[in-house]
Amino acid sequence: MGVKSTESEKKVMVAIDESETSYYALMWVLQNLKESITKSSHPMILFMAQPPAPNCNIFAASLGAARMFCNVSPTLAFAAAVQERNRIISKGILEKAKSICTNYGVKSEMISVVGDAREALCDAVQKFNIDLLVLGDHGTAKFKRAFFGSVSNYCVFNAKCPVLVVKKPE
Repeated sequence: MGVKSTESEKKVMVAIDESETSYYALMWVLQNLKESITKSSHPMILFMAQPPAPNCNIFAASLGAARMFCNVSPTLAFAAAVQERNRIISKGILEKAKSICTNYGVKSEMISVVGDAREALCDAVQKFNIDLLVLGDHGTAKFKRAFFGSVSNYCVFNAKCPVLVVKKPE
């Protein structure tokens, strides 16, 4: 492990997506941690994971079974078009979050990567030496969370920094 950041060098990263809860978490940070963030020599990082382009997983199966699970294989042009659309949407979402930060007088930097949000967040924490990761709580149903897992739960147990999960009051 490297040397920990000094107080004036703390790096905060807020996970942003299209949900209301991620914007609530951003607003919570700006209202409650603004003084610490503005004292930092680093901008606050606004992070978004774009979903990967559609693909067709190839597996050993009879032709009938393969058609049942993957009836149309996306062409490279289709996958590229979807990825470009995702990039544009992600950029717009991050620019909205950056605008909110600017209105609060907080410097921010936008980072967007393609991949699974859970792994992308934990990888970014290490890559950018983040001191605090902030996520909004989506309030996923217990069954769905138990079966699929939640991004926040994964990050709490796997990120190499403290994780703050901000829950929006009902």
